[in-house]
Parts: sequence; structure tokens; C-alpha cells
Amino acid sequence: MLKMIDLHCHILPGVDDGPSGIEESLDMAKQAVADGIQNLVATPHTLNEIFHNPFQNIEDHVNRLRRAFQKNRINVNLCIGSEVRICAGLKQKVIAKEVATINNNGRYVLVEFPLHVIPPGSREELFQLKLNDITPILAHPERNPIFQHQPELLFDLTAMGCLVQITAMSIIGQLGEEAMEFAHKLLEHRHSHVIATDAHSPVSRPPILSPAVKATARILGSLEEARAMVIDRPQAILTGEPVKALEPKPLPKKKWWFNLN
Repeated sequence: MLKMIDLHCHILPGVDDGPSGIEESLDMAKQAVADGIQNLVATPHTLNEIFHNPFQNIEDHVNRLRRAFQKNRINVNLCIGSEVRICAGLKQKVIAKEVATINNNGRYVLVEFPLHVIPPGSREELFQLKLNDITPILAHPERNPIFQHQPELLFDLTAMGCLVQITAMSIIGQLGEEAMEFAHKLLEHRHSHVIATDAHSPVSRPPILSPAVKATARILGSLEEARAMVIDRPQAILTGEPVKALEPKPLPKKKWWFNLN
């Protein structure tokens, strides 16, 4: 069984649209362990229109859930993190520890865009993070209709040094056909770096990676490359080390790849 790392998981109870209570969180952790996940990064929504979740609040909930894991003998390592909505002054908020970076190492931060808009100034906010040696990991862009229809916007961000996290359920077609097709193209052209669950519940959005890893191995023709997306690169991110990624393949000149109309 693979010893995997899930960098994007809404497992903290009662802090966002993830589990409502501790029992759901425990069920999710048991599912993760059964699937071969040894490290979970708790990434509650923060700085969006509904949830704020400052660093101290996340840290308190992570410590509480760690104790519950120990009490229930659930052998999974829980790390701190957050899923931060792109916003003005994001660099300052990260540096001031108003939001949680992945594993609190100050080197990587999971960033999400609103579903139907790319806010003005987003590129500059991400660029400022990179200038301060903080690498943005773009959460599930394969599910964003704007990126689906204007992929050059996403490729500009990866060329700048942003990393891309694809959702496991997107890869296996459980989040819609468009998300699946775009996820597969991102994989085929090496414009993705990490696979994570973005789990929210033990039922509809469980923390399971292995089916997506198998599908990715088929798409790429390489189990080694698929494993790198759930083991090697996530491990580097947890420890704050540089991520080794394959050189992206040239984009096809024909526009049949995407429906841009």
C-alpha cells in the first residue's frame, strides 16, 4: 500500500463546510488510513465570504483533533494548513501569520479562486508571494469554468512558478465531465503537480486518493509519475523544500482541445 499525503482536506469539525461534528472527522480519518494516507493537511476555508478561520483558530482545532485521533488510536499525522481565498494583501497576511501555510513552514500556501471570476490583481498577488519565497498552490483549477475555457490564464500562473493541485474525484469523473476532461489534459501536458482529495465528508466527499492515482498512472503511462503527485512532491511541500516537477509539454496549436466559444 502506498504511504500517501493529502495536502487538501476539510477534516476539522465545525469550522467550515466540512464535517459538522467530531464523529464525522474520525470516520474521515479512518477512511484515509484505510486508503494508505499517512499525512493529512487540515485546510479549512479562510478569507472567503463565509469563513475566516485565522491561524490561531485553526491551530486550536488541529490540536484538539490530534488528541481525538490519539484517543481513538487512529494512526494518521495531522498537519496545519488552510485554503485561502485570493484577496488583496495576501502576501502581508501570510507573512503576518494571519492565515496558515501548509505545515506552518511559511513556504507553501493553498490558494483558491472564486468559482466564476478571476479577481482583478490576482496575478500580482500571487507574484508578490513568489517574490517573498512563498509558493502558491492553486486549489482545484480544473473545476473552474474560466480556467477550463481560458487555460492560458492558468498556464501563465504555472509559468510564474505556481503549483497546481488537482482533486482526486475530478480525475475519476465524480465531479463532472468538464472537470474530468480538463484534469486529464492538465495531467497529460504536465501542468499539474499534486493530487489531493479536497475531502469534506465521509460520504459524498471522502478522503480517498488511490483510485485517482491508478487513473493518473494510466493517463501518464507511469506509476512513478502518479506516485510523485501524492508522495514525493507533497513531502517536499510539507518540509518546505523545492518541488521537482517535470517540464510541461508544449500546448497543441489546435483549439479542439478546449471549447473557447
